This record gives sequence, C-alpha cells and structure tokens, in this order.
Amino acid sequence: MPAKGADREVLTGEDLLARFTALDAFLIEHQALWKPRPFTHLELPWETSYPELAHWLRERSLDEAEHAHNHPALLDAPEPFASLAAKSLELSAVAELPARALAEAGHRLNVDVPGRKWQQIEAFASRLTFAQTPTHWLDWCSGKGHLGRRLLQAGQQLTCLEYDPALVISGQALSQRHQLHALHVERDVLDPDTASLLDRSHTPVALHACGDLHVRLIQLASAMGCKQLAVAPCCYNRINLPTYKAMSSAASQSSLRLSLDDLSLPASETVTAGARVRRQRDTSMARRLAFDLLQRQLRGIDEYLPTPSLPAAWLDKSFPEYCHHLAALKELSTIGDQDWSALEATGWQRLSHVRNLELLRGLFRRPLELWLVLDRALFLFEQGYSVRLGTFCESALTPRNFLLLGERS
Repeated sequence: MPAKGADREVLTGEDLLARFTALDAFLIEHQALWKPRPFTHLELPWETSYPELAHWLRERSLDEAEHAHNHPALLDAPEPFASLAAKSLELSAVAELPARALAEAGHRLNVDVPGRKWQQIEAFASRLTFAQTPTHWLDWCSGKGHLGRRLLQAGQQLTCLEYDPALVISGQALSQRHQLHALHVERDVLDPDTASLLDRSHTPVALHACGDLHVRLIQLASAMGCKQLAVAPCCYNRINLPTYKAMSSAASQSSLRLSLDDLSLPASETVTAGARVRRQRDTSMARRLAFDLLQRQLRGIDEYLPTPSLPAAWLDKSFPEYCHHLAALKELSTIGDQDWSALEATGWQRLSHVRNLELLRGLFRRPLELWLVLDRALFLFEQGYSVRLGTFCESALTPRNFLLLGERS
C-alpha cells in the first residue's frame, strides 16, 4: 500500500539505478534492524537501542500481529518505526504496468487452473506489451503450460519447458484437447544444454519461477539474443549458493551481503490463509519456540538450534511427546521432569512476541525485494535491453507482483 503522496511510476532507464542506489543505502544503514530473526533470538540486538518500541511490540497480541502482517507500515508504533515505515513506502512505490485488452480466452481454457492462479495469469498476460508482436512464446518452468496457452494466438508458436514429467504429459494432453500447437519439453532448465533450446526468435516468459530458475532464464535469454522477455521473479532464497551472488555491476559493488535467511524475508509476506491453516502454522511455531527454550536448558548453551521441517502429523502428538521425539531427533540428553503446561504456554507467548517484533523487520521486506528485482533489471539494462519494471496485479492477488519487461530494438 503506497504512502500518501508517494510517487508511483514504472521504473525505466536511469530511474532503475537511482532507485537501486537509494534502496541500497537504506538497507545497509538499517541492516541491524532487519537481519536478526526474532524467531532465533530471545532478545534482539536492537531492543536495547529502542526499548520503548520493543516494549510496545511485545505487549501486543498474536491477533494484532496477524492483522498488521501484510501492511506493517500502517502501524502507529513508537519511533523509529514511523520514520522507517515512511521511508520504506517511499522507496518501494512502483506503479502498475499499463494493461492491454486480451483476446477472449478459448472455451474452457481455464479448466484445471485454480481460480487465483488463473487471475494471476490473466493479469500477467495483460501487461505484456512489446514493440513487435511475439512470434514464438517460450513458457519457462511452465508446469502444465497454462500461461503459454493463454498467450498463444493464431500464427504464433509455443514451447513449454518443464522439469516434472507428469506435468509435461498433462500439459501436452491439455494443449491437444484445446487443439493448440504447443511443444511441451521435459527439461531441467539448470542443465548446461538448455541453451540449445533457446533461439533469438523466442519471447521467454516466466511467472513465479523460483530463484536460480528465473536467474538462469535472464542469463540465457540475454546471451542468446532474445529480443523480448517477461519475468515475474519469486523465491529469491531458492539458490544453490550459501549467499547471494549479484547479477548487475551496481549490486556487485554494493557492500550488502545477503544470506539465505536474508533472502527469505520477501517471501515472508503471504496472502491470508484460512483459519485451519493459520492455526496449524501457529501451533507448529509455538511448539518450536517452546522446544527452543527446552533445548537451551538441556544443552546448557543459550543459542538457537535449527530443527528440521516436520510432517503435519507431528502436531497430532501431545506436547510432551512432541518435545521428547524432537529431542531424540536432535540427539539431546534425556528430558527430565518438566512443567509441560507452563512450557507450552511460554511457547505461545513467545510466538506473540516474535510475530510482533517481526513487524519491524517487515518494513524492509518490500525494499529488499525491490533491491533484488532491480539487480535483475540492471543486469538486463547492461545487456542492452530497454527495461520496464512495475507491478502486474494487486498484492492481495499475489505479493510477488513485480514484473520485468525487457526489450531489445
């Protein structure tokens, strides 16, 4: 949600570097506020510097945290929260790309597509305006190829690249059912020989290809001389390196160093889940936070101990069983007598603290994501592309709503 009076524009040309430079300075200056994760700390380093803000956040309820999660900048919290929120909104303000009217979708083309996903496809497709009409769409990490089929018009070709063989088979069957000429290819796009499948006549499109997958597309498409591409990035932490590797010259020269934990911050914003899913998520986190207190006691070491992702069935165990089994999994010493009710209640109290303390970190969620997208935009600019960066839908439809359009004359 933009700040009142905040300039919202599609970023192009020199604006890309100017915005990146401002975001870079903002993120570097305040990294002590957003890099530490409340989930892994009993007390955050910044709490001694801003005790009034820390106390105010810790006094709030879990429901209040949930309500503010997607728009933390609107929270009326003590300083420096308000000043940081205003700056976050200012630096994150980007306009929607102009929409064009789409040709009517083919009969029953949206069958087998979840409603929200189809809305995302429609919004994405309506923003794809290029100087020259594409002749051959390349749907990157296509799944069943729903996006490619929606884009395909008479006289155009479509190639869909997908890793999962079941999705390739299903996608090919759907294309044949709709009597569309589309080639579905089973391919891990990270394989070295994927370059052989790209041609400069292709217009690659990627809607929410994760991490390395969309980075690979941007690198290959620019190297192969594709004249047009459209990428809506997602899951910046899904990379095969322990730390972030910059793409552009500007990001390479930045002193900002990003871990996988840092890169997961943009994805922490989610569209509101149903009550059952939220309760399951909250129970899992409260139990982990309670177990964190227990493991510190058992180990005699006052630091966080990472635990693996656990099946949802673990939540069906009683709380004492959960802790015993998780302790065994981490090869910790035998658990002695515990006040399990008090420990479980403390876990829930910690969850309330964590969720509210995360609201400060949340102010940097969108700035960091835009920094990452601008790194990709500047890379394309350096490769000779005219670049437009804007959003393709409201965040309520998907928080990952940035769209990069690259075009070579």
